[in-house]
Amino acid sequence: MEFTVRTDTGQYDLDAGVRLVGQDLLVAIWGGERPHIGAVAVAQPRPSLKDPKVTSATASVICLLGHKEDELAKAASEVLASALNTTVVVTAGIHWDDLSPSGIEKVMENSGTLVELILKRLAGGNGLDI
Repeated sequence: MEFTVRTDTGQYDLDAGVRLVGQDLLVAIWGGERPHIGAVAVAQPRPSLKDPKVTSATASVICLLGHKEDELAKAASEVLASALNTTVVVTAGIHWDDLSPSGIEKVMENSGTLVELILKRLAGGNGLDI
């Protein structure tokens, strides 16, 4: 299965390409004037440290020199891995010139929306059992 989702807020919208690889998930998030790959996160589900009955996730991140997408990629991969109980790889590359602090907040908000859209699409019966 492969699909694309997009935010539609009218400001700092993002796209995500999603592909199932066996039972694992590969997600590419991009947006802005010059999409690219700026960071890669790999997350694995695990029992929560606070409550072993709850699934959480741990991620490792590689951030390319001069890029700042590491937090976005890490957060998205951990949410998806814990919700889907599978290994998740997220790449992220987003660029708008002179992005303000409020613009960065909107990008992060939109990335959360992308994750919700991905989970809803997969829960629609076409993907992983969540």
